[in-house]
Amino acid sequence: MSATPDPQRSTYGLALTAAIVALTLATAYIHSTLGGMLFTLNALGYVALAAAIVIGATVTVPLVVRFSWLPRVALFGFALATILGWMMMGPRYDMAYLAKAIEVVLLVLLVVDMFRVYGGPGAMFVEARASVEELIGSRRR
Repeated sequence: MSATPDPQRSTYGLALTAAIVALTLATAYIHSTLGGMLFTLNALGYVALAAAIVIGATVTVPLVVRFSWLPRVALFGFALATILGWMMMGPRYDMAYLAKAIEVVLLVLLVVDMFRVYGGPGAMFVEARASVEELIGSRRR
């Protein structure tokens, strides 16, 4: 007996992924307008991670499916590092607060997505470990 996909769940997943990508591109845009190498590289990092999220959500190649957790973890870490970097040395002006608010919402949505796809961050890390061990094991053979 095959399980039929739940259209409401699929719509929710699509909306959540779209929101994650939109917020990622929004903060990329903000950083791209600030000038300087650090902000430009930060913007490019966000654009690359938005593309990785889209690829992980849409491509059905087994290797991509197996590692679809990686863009989530990378984006979470990147956004968190950006927030922490700003807290340590960033300028305190209105646009910075807007970017940090977007990034905090992004972190929350990524955790929600981890629960939706994997059942939580812990289960996602178990999946991540298994996929890495499987890749290493296949390389050793």
